[in-house]
Formats: sequence, structure tokens, C-alpha cells
Amino acid sequence: MTTEFLPYKDMDGQFIAGQWRAGRSGKVLPNHNPYDSGLLGEISLASESDLDEAYQAAAAAQRSWGKSLHSERSALFLRVLAILDQRKDEIIGWIVRETGSTLLKATAEWGAVRAGTMEAVALPSRVEGKIMPIDVPGKQSFVYREPLGVIGVISPWNFPMVLSNRSIAPALALGNAVVVKPAEDTPVTGGLLLAKIYEEAGLAAGLLNVVVGDVADIGDAFTLHPIPKLISFTGSTRVGKRIAEMAATGTRLKHVGLELGGNAPFVVLDDADLDLAVGAAAFGRFLHNGQICMSTNRIIVDASIFDAFVEKFVAHVKTFKTGDPSDPDTVIGPLINGKQKAAALRNIAAARAAGFTEVLGGEADGLMVPPHIFVNVPNDSPFAQTEQFAPIAPIIRAANEDDALRLANETEFGLSSAVFTRDVARGVRFARGIEAGMTHVNDISVLDSPFNMFGGEKNSGIGRFNGDWVIAEMTTDHWITVQDGARHYPF
Repeated sequence: MTTEFLPYKDMDGQFIAGQWRAGRSGKVLPNHNPYDSGLLGEISLASESDLDEAYQAAAAAQRSWGKSLHSERSALFLRVLAILDQRKDEIIGWIVRETGSTLLKATAEWGAVRAGTMEAVALPSRVEGKIMPIDVPGKQSFVYREPLGVIGVISPWNFPMVLSNRSIAPALALGNAVVVKPAEDTPVTGGLLLAKIYEEAGLAAGLLNVVVGDVADIGDAFTLHPIPKLISFTGSTRVGKRIAEMAATGTRLKHVGLELGGNAPFVVLDDADLDLAVGAAAFGRFLHNGQICMSTNRIIVDASIFDAFVEKFVAHVKTFKTGDPSDPDTVIGPLINGKQKAAALRNIAAARAAGFTEVLGGEADGLMVPPHIFVNVPNDSPFAQTEQFAPIAPIIRAANEDDALRLANETEFGLSSAVFTRDVARGVRFARGIEAGMTHVNDISVLDSPFNMFGGEKNSGIGRFNGDWVIAEMTTDHWITVQDGARHYPF
């Protein structure tokens, strides 16, 4: 017997306490396709009262969910996996239309959501407590690991579905409830689509709530609300710092998990395989138009191979097709919105005004900005120190290996990084000298694995995602002792 899965509909409001309903702010958000400006739908936005209702519903639902059997939680994610597989084309279509993602990137994002969900199946059974020694006669000492409670998730627009689910899935698996505020550019893929999937999988009402609202109406209130114990935020460093301040100054101190900006160095040492390095640098820089926090933002090349690298790199990037993201051959699609396009054009103009050598460029068409490559860029220039978030590649000349390491570390950020060399031991030594949360030898800087640590240093954030690291972030330790028999007290 075949079951027909009708496409999801009615994703035009809020999902609160298991109910789909309109927001109460009186505002409506038009949701446009960034490629052709087509209207995907209109969403009635949430008010602060909607947000409060969502948090209250989450707190009420979490009390029993936190005591649920591990097998019950694992079974939920097995059902979610089945739905992800059954609705693969529908999900990928939404990612392409709402985010402007190429078919390649959208398919990869679906795969990342699926992989993260698979990891969530195992998380409930990996929560461990401890029996501890204690120097008191007749006393037993235990450390229990418990869910935090309610977790607030603020997700970005670049990889909206995976970066929302990266917090939602482990939070639910570990016995928490969740309230999500997706980015206004991607309300469906960042929240409402996931709500449909979890609802179809049978998640109890109130455990996952999605509030889509204007930052002016619910932005600060989302963090300042007294119910959430952890705010998981992925986005800019500027906003992340603001969230950290509010989490410390509200009525209750909150945990924060902040995955913020990046300025990933991609270092090519003098013994690197040039063809491998060129292909990786191009993919790591121009995947999703560079709109990735881990994107290769600075390409640092040893002077002895600099000219050869640039020649091969430019020739390769010239072959990239720009256009309709639903075309399987397209590499460069639209930027997400006019604000991002304007920022990209300002950075290009600044590089030209500074006299940097432009070896590849072109004119924007709608929200599509073709690849731009600038060489001999000073590492201390504002251009090199800016997170581009656009298809723009600065290439920096390093005198030698020591200079390359110095250049790699001269940034306020420390998220991801990469180094290419034929000598693996040399590569690992170099990698350990980079001040970043993640470094990849002979591969791209854009890497994420649901069972390996993810997180940054410096202004790239605090906290860790994935695997055992996310268990530590989304649970709390509770020390409990038991005194067997009477204990003597001095008074």
C-alpha cells in the first residue's frame, strides 16, 4: 500500500502550543524568492504576547518530556528521518526557492539535516551521570545530568534548515523543549517547515514552537524572557555580543551558545599540490556565493607558488556558471537580499579604490554578483579583515611558512581554517598553530559533522555543537549526596 504525501501548506503564521495560527502583531511579512522575486507567501508576524505564549507552552510541555524514556525520544527521530526521506524533493525545492541556494547546496543542506537527525537518534542514550568519591564516612555522592529545560534558538538565513535543526534536534533528544525564531529572510526553511516535519512525526504539542516576528517587536524579548535557560544563536558577531549582554543582564542569567562570524584563512604552503588546492579554495570560497560562516575568506599563498596558483585559480573560477539556482549546472546564484548585494558592491568598490589588482570581475544582474578575485591584498586591509559573505576572493602573498601562520592568525575571528601541503605532519603542526576552533589539512574550511565538535574561538563565538559537546551544552549537572546513618556534627 502506497501512502501519498501531499505537500505541506498553511505555513503562513505561527506554530505555538501545537497550533497553526496567525500572529497578533498586525504585521505581514512577504516571503520572496531571491532569484526571480516571486512571492512565496505572506506570513502574519508574531507579537510579544505570541512569544510569551510559546515559551509558556514549551515550559509546560517540557516537564513530562524531560522524564520520558530514552527510547521514546529516539523513536521520534527515526520517524523524522523517514519523513525527510519521503519529502526530500519538497524540502530541497523549498531551500532553493527561499534561500536562492543552488541545487547542489540545497541537496547538501538536506543531507546535513538528515545526518544531524540520525545523530539525534543516539543522543538520549549517551547522557551519563557519575558516582563520585567523597571524604565523608557513610556518604554517597552522585552527579546527575538533567535537561536544561527550555532552549531558545535564533537561526540565520544562509543554511537555515540545518542551522535551526542543529539546535532543535539535540535539544529535543536531550529532554528539552524549544522555541525557534528563524531569520525573516527564511521563515519557512528556518522554522515552519521543520515544525511541519516534527508535527507529522508525532512530537507532542508545545515541545517545538516557531515564532516568526519583526526584530523590533520580539528580538530583545526573545533573549530577555525569563523562561529559556539557553539561547542558541547563529549569526553575526555584532548581534551575538548583544545577545550575550542581554543573557547576563536580564532577570535570570542564561547559558549562551554563540556561533558567530568568521574570516577563515586558506593557507597554501610551498609544497602543496596546486591542482588540489585550487579546486578546494574555489569550492570553499564560492559555495553558496560565499554566504557561509566557514567560507574561505582569505586565501594565503606562499610567494614561491603565488603566480602559478593565481593563474590556475582564475582559470578555474572563470568556468563557473551564474544564473538560475534550480539549474544543476549553476554554481553562482543570487545573494539572499538587496542588503547583502549592496554590501558586496561596496566591498568591491573599496578594493578597487585601494588599488588592489582585480583579476576577475563583472557586473551584477539582479541579486546575482559574479565571482570577483583580487590579488596582492594586504592582510591588514579592511578588505581582507571583512567577512565578505559574497563571491569575492582576496588572495594574499606570504613570504614563507612562518609568515603564512602570522597572517592566518591576524584576525579577530577564529572559526574555521585550512592548510594545504603534501607533508601531512607539517600540515598538522601548522594547523595546531592556527588560533581557530577548527582546522582542516588538505580540505576545505567548510566542514561540519554531526558527531564531531563544531565551534570557534575569539570573536567567532563561544560554546560547542554536535556529539558529546552539545550534550554538555544542553544539559546541566546536579550533585546529589545521600548520607547513610547518622553523621556527627561539631555543634
